[in-house]
Amino acid sequence: MRASVAVVASTLLLLALLVLGLVAAPNRSHTQPAQLLRISKPETAHVHHASQPDYGDRFGDGTPDFLRLDDPADRDAFRRWFTLLAEVEAAQPAQKLPAEINDCAGLIRFAYREALRAHDPTWMAKQGLQSVPAIASIEKYQYPSTPLGASLWRVEPGSFDPSDLNDGAFAQFADAKTLMNLNMHFIGKDLGQARPGDILFYRQSQQNSPYHSMIFAGLSQLQPELHEPIVIYHTGSIGKSKGEIRVLRISELTNFPAPRWRPLAGNSNFLGIYRWNILKEAN
Repeated sequence: MRASVAVVASTLLLLALLVLGLVAAPNRSHTQPAQLLRISKPETAHVHHASQPDYGDRFGDGTPDFLRLDDPADRDAFRRWFTLLAEVEAAQPAQKLPAEINDCAGLIRFAYREALRAHDPTWMAKQGLQSVPAIASIEKYQYPSTPLGASLWRVEPGSFDPSDLNDGAFAQFADAKTLMNLNMHFIGKDLGQARPGDILFYRQSQQNSPYHSMIFAGLSQLQPELHEPIVIYHTGSIGKSKGEIRVLRISELTNFPAPRWRPLAGNSNFLGIYRWNILKEAN
């Protein structure tokens, strides 16, 4: 009798273990992957949605919101890279400059585009930089991985519309006047308003190419001993010469021998300080 009870008890215990095993096993082998799949679908969709370009133009200035640097850290990184790259090129012998840097707009286009790249070891080697600056790359996007590809410059007036992606409203080239009118916004004529990466524009009507630009770099990143803001610009061709990149202290520029180049409010040739649309803030 006792043996029979023991057998029955053992059988019941075994059945209980089997039942528990059958309940637990799907959670380990079948149900868990299915549940992970169901969870991962919304997560994947959410990431995909977040990566969709913003085709809006909240300022109505023709610059798509997917290009605007909304994060202050990105704006700071752009300013620092843009001005540093201009300064690095200014330190190069003229014969080593990239072919596209042959006037003021060429220098601006080069520094702008390269500031938006991923600054990895391959890029550093291509630029011939000996050390890596302690500046983060922009996180929102890296050139040319945007819906516009390499066509960064707006060349046709109007607010942004998704059709602009393919209708020639953007191009890989823009002259100084087009950069100023369609890719930047006016800040003022008081140098106290200028921030690193802003552009000083001039119109010298007596010259064949009347629009000229200078990069306001703020304090030098290569020559901190200067102790005052600098501007960097390419002269364009001078006679038979291809011209050169020059660096001037603000005090030198405001006292320049030719008054038409002085960045002063009373100088009609000085058009003012302009800032990139991708840096525009709501306030």
